[in-house]
Amino acid sequence: MSESGIQILPTPISGLLVLRPVLHEDTRGMFLESYRDSRYAELGINDPFVQDNLVHSVKNVFRGLHFQRPPYAQAKLISMIAGEILDVVLDLRRDSQSYLKTALLPLHAEKHEQLYIPVGFAHGYYVLSDKATISYKVSQPYAPDHQSGIHWDSPELKLREHIHDPLLSEQDRRLPVLQRIISVYKFLF
Repeated sequence: MSESGIQILPTPISGLLVLRPVLHEDTRGMFLESYRDSRYAELGINDPFVQDNLVHSVKNVFRGLHFQRPPYAQAKLISMIAGEILDVVLDLRRDSQSYLKTALLPLHAEKHEQLYIPVGFAHGYYVLSDKATISYKVSQPYAPDHQSGIHWDSPELKLREHIHDPLLSEQDRRLPVLQRIISVYKFLF
């Protein structure tokens, strides 16, 4: 438990944080503070979040792996509202010890989990429950000319053992494989 009272769970990649905010429950229901900049700053999360997004998806949807290129690269704070997902995060920080390492992180709304993703990662998720609702903050606004992504089925990611017959958007079907992306971009986030 951190000084802010937020529980921090370990992840396999430095900089990624799975968080469980303090939950207050009584006979009326529950309350939690989903974000306060000063509390998150105590955890090293100092990004100026400028846009909030809400996404509702059905079982077997895979969204991603998306990222924005500089100068619009985004840090994200993902909050589970309903359901369960398998979050997939790929480190694209060329100077990182975990460069091109993938983290698979199950997130559950019943545990009120959040995931902090710093700048320099591609992000996606696969819906495990019948439905899932995710709210997320980003540190840069959506910039379509800087939007990019990596196909979920890139061989290096080895996601086939975890993801089966995903429902994809037309955009995500056309994403290039990882090797194509790293040959085109020099990731210096």
